[in-house]
Amino acid sequence: MSRTQIPTAETLQQQAQEAAGRCGVDLAAIAGDQSHRSPVNGESLGGVRWSDAHEVDEVVRRSREAFLQWRTVPAPQRGEVVRRFGELLRERKADLATLVSLEVGKITSEALGEVQEMIDICDFAVGLSRQLYGRTSVSERPGHRLMETWHPLGVVGVISAFNFPVAVWSWNTAIALVCGDTVVWKPSEQAPLCAHAAAALLGRALEEAGAPAAVSQVVVGGPEVGEALVDHRGVALVSATGSTRMGRAVGPRVANRFGRSLLELGGNNAAVVAPSADLDLTLRGIVFSAAGTAGQRCTTMRRVIAHSSIVDELTERLAEAYGRLPIGNPLADGTLVGPLVHGDAYTAMRSALEQAQSEGGTVVVGGERQLAEVAPEAYYVQPAVVRMPGQTDIVTRETFAPILYVMAYDDLDEAIALNNDVLQGLSSSLFTRDQAESEIFLSAVGSDCGIVNINIGTSGAEIGGAFGGEKETGGGRESGSDAWRAYMRRATNTINYSGELPLAQGVDFSV
Repeated sequence: MSRTQIPTAETLQQQAQEAAGRCGVDLAAIAGDQSHRSPVNGESLGGVRWSDAHEVDEVVRRSREAFLQWRTVPAPQRGEVVRRFGELLRERKADLATLVSLEVGKITSEALGEVQEMIDICDFAVGLSRQLYGRTSVSERPGHRLMETWHPLGVVGVISAFNFPVAVWSWNTAIALVCGDTVVWKPSEQAPLCAHAAAALLGRALEEAGAPAAVSQVVVGGPEVGEALVDHRGVALVSATGSTRMGRAVGPRVANRFGRSLLELGGNNAAVVAPSADLDLTLRGIVFSAAGTAGQRCTTMRRVIAHSSIVDELTERLAEAYGRLPIGNPLADGTLVGPLVHGDAYTAMRSALEQAQSEGGTVVVGGERQLAEVAPEAYYVQPAVVRMPGQTDIVTRETFAPILYVMAYDDLDEAIALNNDVLQGLSSSLFTRDQAESEIFLSAVGSDCGIVNINIGTSGAEIGGAFGGEKETGGGRESGSDAWRAYMRRATNTINYSGELPLAQGVDFSV
């Protein structure tokens, strides 16, 4: 099938049924009256049953009961469950990737890459299950020892977004499970089949290990289900991925009940391109980060801040590359840009382009709808490059669509100031061959983002590093490094083996 041939509803429904079945999901068992559409053709993939907010109480109760048992299982044994989950993901990688493409419109290679992230985090978590280290430190009192221990936290609620319908859940779940927590997942309404399929594979790993099924549960439903999870006092940690607007609602509500929250919110990511940059490498890095996933990643590159000596050449080369991007059916070989998730995303893109022009910008290439004659209910667009006179209002706001704003700078301090002068602080890049510039950009006076890259784009993070950002990105960290600590509680222990009772700081309280 060519890129311009869009599959029929019947074809996509059949593919969904086969892929879900191979993952262990009987679509008849989850059928309901809530229709969900595929962005590939804009038509329904079928109906699924949604839970309502009242069901969350029972789900959390089961999760809490399972936690009381799961927390006593040695961490390396919990890691063996995650290892088996990773093996099952390897076996069903293509099927789960197919569901990702069908439900959210990712091209095949990106959908496969998302499932590979799940496999990678399982590998990481298996190793972590033997490395949940605390510290031993010296005491000021003779015959005493101080140490830290880490313990399972409780029920973890995961709320995920459409653009990474399974990977973000796995980042949280693989780590939470080896830490001894149980998980309740509220997936995106856009991707219920992905959620049921991923949950079925993990459920099989739990069953084979003899672990309680309620260690991992999925609750498909609307916003009211997410709200019930956020407000539930039995949920120790809420990990929520979505818009900054959503984070503003979630954070205070969890804090009001003294729960923990881990927020992964918006991004307005920039690349600074220095005069010394390798423009061939830079071009490839920018195009992937800006046009990949049709601009619907939180790490999508939305701004290019290029030195005035090269900005015109770079803009010209970007326009030429954008003009060659293969757009269309994400399931077809060779496609690089699939559809937007729905019509509202296209409307937001057109509105942003109009505002950019009203603020002095020039659309160099792109922005037009594609394939409307063969897929009138789907929203394919050509990614846009817009030359801006500066960092105007629209440039400082995230539009979840493939728009790349290009601006000029004259010195590195100015470029860093532009990079930092937005409300979000997720990902950033500097393309340069100048070592001093690299060090400055990575330093305390450089980029203020949680992810800071040199000679690579803003997207494509590896699971070994902690993922997340600052400011209105929410401050959360998921995946690698020491992100596991968010899923555990710390205890400071003092052991007195002296036979005496000296007090700290020389206090004398003799009786």
